Amino acid sequence: MKEKKEMIVKTTNKTTFESLFGFSLDECKRWRSLVTLLCRPMDPASLGIMRIVFGLLMVIDIPQERGLGHADVRFQQNVCYFPFFNFLQPLPIQWMFVVYGFMWLGAFGIMLGFLYRLSCFLFMVPYWYIFLLDKTSWNNHSYLYGLISVMFFLCDANRYWSVDGLLWKSCRNSHVPLWNYTVFRFQVFLVYFYAGIKKLDLDWMFGYSMTNLSKKWVFDPFRLLMTDDQIDLYIVHLGGLTLDMFAGFLLFFDKTRPLAFFFVGSFHFMNSQMFSIGMFSYTMLATMLIYCYADWPRLLFRKCPQWIKIVLPSDDAIQTSSYCIYSKEDIKPENRKKKTNESKSKDAPSNKPPPTAPGFTHQIWTFIVLTYIATQLVLPFSHGLTKGYNNWTNGLYGYSWDMMVHRWSTQHIRITYVDKKTGDVGYLAPDAFNNERHSRWSAHADMVKQYGTCLADRLKQYDLEDIELYFDIWKSLNQRFQQRMFDPRVNILEAEWHPFKKTSYVEPLLVDLSGWREKLDQIKDQLDNHTDVVFVADFPGLYLENFVQEDLSNTSITVLAGEILVELVDRKENYTLSVNQSMQLPPDEFHNIHTISEVPSCYMYMFVNTTDIDYEKKFREYEEYFNMTKNCTDNCAEKSSNLTKKFANDPKRDHYDQRIAKREERQQKIQLPAWSKFFKFISFKLDIFRRSFTLIGGAVKCMVLQQNFEEFLTSVYESESSAGNNSPEPGTSPAEISVNI
Repeated sequence: MKEKKEMIVKTTNKTTFESLFGFSLDECKRWRSLVTLLCRPMDPASLGIMRIVFGLLMVIDIPQERGLGHADVRFQQNVCYFPFFNFLQPLPIQWMFVVYGFMWLGAFGIMLGFLYRLSCFLFMVPYWYIFLLDKTSWNNHSYLYGLISVMFFLCDANRYWSVDGLLWKSCRNSHVPLWNYTVFRFQVFLVYFYAGIKKLDLDWMFGYSMTNLSKKWVFDPFRLLMTDDQIDLYIVHLGGLTLDMFAGFLLFFDKTRPLAFFFVGSFHFMNSQMFSIGMFSYTMLATMLIYCYADWPRLLFRKCPQWIKIVLPSDDAIQTSSYCIYSKEDIKPENRKKKTNESKSKDAPSNKPPPTAPGFTHQIWTFIVLTYIATQLVLPFSHGLTKGYNNWTNGLYGYSWDMMVHRWSTQHIRITYVDKKTGDVGYLAPDAFNNERHSRWSAHADMVKQYGTCLADRLKQYDLEDIELYFDIWKSLNQRFQQRMFDPRVNILEAEWHPFKKTSYVEPLLVDLSGWREKLDQIKDQLDNHTDVVFVADFPGLYLENFVQEDLSNTSITVLAGEILVELVDRKENYTLSVNQSMQLPPDEFHNIHTISEVPSCYMYMFVNTTDIDYEKKFREYEEYFNMTKNCTDNCAEKSSNLTKKFANDPKRDHYDQRIAKREERQQKIQLPAWSKFFKFISFKLDIFRRSFTLIGGAVKCMVLQQNFEEFLTSVYESESSAGNNSPEPGTSPAEISVNI
């Protein structure tokens, strides 16, 4: 009775703050009390479930989004790469498969909780190596996976439902310090909250970042009450902003957690259906459980039928741990004696009293945790320090939690080289010596510099030893005008780039013209379906060189702001245009657009592709005849003969047939029953896994037997080709396909 009374008094003496947050402010004011708080003993159950789910998701993700299934294409030889550190380079492809193999084994070990710390190391090191190899593939969720791997490496997530617990009694069902949960809860909270802060950007708040997302089927319920434009603005943009800002808070507090589970869970489910982001949505769904009480798995498993408890973890008393700090109340002799008696049949490792005061180890771990937290708080806003990575947006995409805020479109990339010895000028295809995956390089000054250096090295095999390289890259950010990103007059090979200095060759984003976007949308809405328009802005003193193709009839240019000079190169004629003035541009000729005003010029190209119009017209006519022949009930032979005669000399007839065949194939896929679609989906995924492990096994086998791995790859490609699967030609590199000198 006395114990019960003391418990009531202790509970009622809690402050409102302590009731809400689970700790008091006094515990954070002194170092010793803070260490004691962060090393408070916690049930390992919830952390163990998180470990199992994350390991399983990575086992599934590595052959797919992490790139194991197509590593032979991704890491080809003689291709330019964009590593974070220039000394990092891909290993020979055979060894890259070995690296992937270790990473997969690490993920599998994390899932099982087998040799846990070693498994975390095997996953973490290859993961960060592959991640840092290629900045063009960075995104926020890939970065988050890497952080989670570090957190698991630091934490003791093998204390519950693990193989290690079966092998070693000391770690079986033992307490974990509170900081194990703190780092995960903090990191997930930060992902949401910082994503919300980044969405306070005006482009996001006014709906320019993610347009046309409302057309996805997941928004069908909203379409009953709202238009697509309203869904894009209020649900996607403003709703996404609100959710990110408050999701972490809603998850943290007990009373609001059910509400958070509904809205945050719905959000991630919708994302999984709209975007190809691998296991990210399911990982974030799993992280929601880390906010629940740490013993929720035990409470759930206790309600399971007896027959299923055979495969579930035992519900033994939790062991004490030297990594935790216990209150003296918890280790009173009578309490320890009681717990010892309860644990005797459960192989309790020892009767050594657990620590009741912070030791050196506790303080070291607390320092590591606080350092990690401080780093993650500062890093997303470190752009004032890492100025070299700032372009139109701050820093490299992928670690700032600015998810979906920036949408890019690329209008034009021209790479010009000048041979210093001969003065010869030539042009390179933008993807020369470049894997198709590496498309993000053109929006970042550091990667432009890396690509230029790599191109200069690769071009030496074409006897171009001493060259200059110039990049003319036109992009639009969030529906603004197309404009230059980098100064086309700067030789990239001689340009200075430093991670902590502002890059001189980056042209500024013309934010003063952002207000034009509404008017540009109005202009687009007034055009018919056959007319295309491109909006361009350029800086004073620069010019745009362009060529009007022969099939682009009725091409005109209209000035919206500033003043330009139109130079018709072949005709040697110049025309000056001011605001609202237009002129027709002759087809099949070059022209230059010079900005001669003191302020940036804005103009638009309007053109009609007559070739496409004629093609669509003939295709519709062919399609009509084709359907008449296909669905005929009488005089079929005559109708088929008429079809053949009418289109006998049409060079596009084979293309018409291919287009109709593809359309019918798509319709057949749509009409397939759900079970058939499911089995096709599973078969496709299994093929990826089969290919992944075939290539890993082949790499190891060739190493052990000292066989030629290229010959093994060739045999795999031949096997896939005979089976009807698409595979790269052995030995083919992008450089052999796309170099155009």
